[in-house]
Amino acid sequence: MTLIVNGETKEFDNSSTLQDIITNLQIENKVMAAAVNMNIVKKDDWKNFIPKNDDKIELLQFVGGG
Repeated sequence: MTLIVNGETKEFDNSSTLQDIITNLQIENKVMAAAVNMNIVKKDDWKNFIPKNDDKIELLQFVGGG
């Protein structure tokens, strides 16, 4: 399936969960929040949430500043 992840078009297996995608991108230790089509997906649901073709996924990390 084709997904837009943080503005970049990427290909994944049709059965990939949100957790699979994050792991595949090797950013599991950085992602603090995820939104699919502007809807927040709780971290507890990542392992069961399967995006649909052409979904827009935003993977967010918190950055400290001062």
